[in-house]
Amino acid sequence: MKPRIEDYENESEKKILRDNKKQVVIVEGNNFNILKNMSLAKIEFAVNMTCQKCVNTVRESLLDLNGIENLDISLERGTVVVETNLPFTLIQEKIEKSGKKAVLKGYGENSYSAVSMLGGNSGYSVSNNIKGVIRFVQTVEGCIVDGTVDGLEPGQHGIHIHECGDISKGCESVGEHFNPYNSIHGGPEDDISKKHIGDLGNIEADNNGRALFRKINQFLTVSDIIGRSLVITDKPDDLGKGNDKQSKIDGNSGKRLACGIIARSSSLFQNTKKICACDGLTIWDERESTHSNQKELTKYTETITSKVN
Repeated sequence: MKPRIEDYENESEKKILRDNKKQVVIVEGNNFNILKNMSLAKIEFAVNMTCQKCVNTVRESLLDLNGIENLDISLERGTVVVETNLPFTLIQEKIEKSGKKAVLKGYGENSYSAVSMLGGNSGYSVSNNIKGVIRFVQTVEGCIVDGTVDGLEPGQHGIHIHECGDISKGCESVGEHFNPYNSIHGGPEDDISKKHIGDLGNIEADNNGRALFRKINQFLTVSDIIGRSLVITDKPDDLGKGNDKQSKIDGNSGKRLACGIIARSSSLFQNTKKICACDGLTIWDERESTHSNQKELTKYTETITSKVN
């Protein structure tokens, strides 16, 4: 299900689709945009299906979603594999709106994959509201950076890879931007001599505080960033274009709001777990436990906020 030219009224967008088959529609800040060279990737979900009707329901839920190239649903394995250029969260939410539980199992085919969890029990954030999952997948065209972050103030926020994976003191112990070539700070589109490898630019949160994004970075290598950390800042990154000294250091992107260690994760068909060896929970029990904890935290935060106000 490729992006269709007839879906767009803007003639320049139509021309982009005609001229470059690799250019695709993605979601960023809840707006559809045309970005260059966005690579397709395969994503595997475990989906709680018990009959052929379940399969049909899941398939129908994804049919109207532009940006899916191939779709494989297996009732026997309980899996849905999509080849897409869309953020994984968008696919997962579509499946779950059909009434079926879904858990991401693997991302990327025959490639290095990594994940960073912001906030919660795995990462760190200055506010209990900020949580996110960012996935990294190596492709021949570069590294896909696919993520969702919730709890942010609406607007742009800087996103960077930092040199250390030490969050023992929150985001203050992760070091500076990952910068193996000792370059000045810049933007993701800049030449390698004018930016840090860890300079990923900005993400944009919508009015609900959610940033949904998918980027590709040709200079980033998953094997080089495992064990380091990802950080979200409270201000936009000026991409090194400011007139002051700080612009060439961190883009005047402000305080570090949330961070997480970048860890190795499963690629396609590498994760066969159905029952966790540590606590005996099934993947569905784990999912419900995670969702329950998130809901309780949200209720707690809302209660505290209402009392303060």
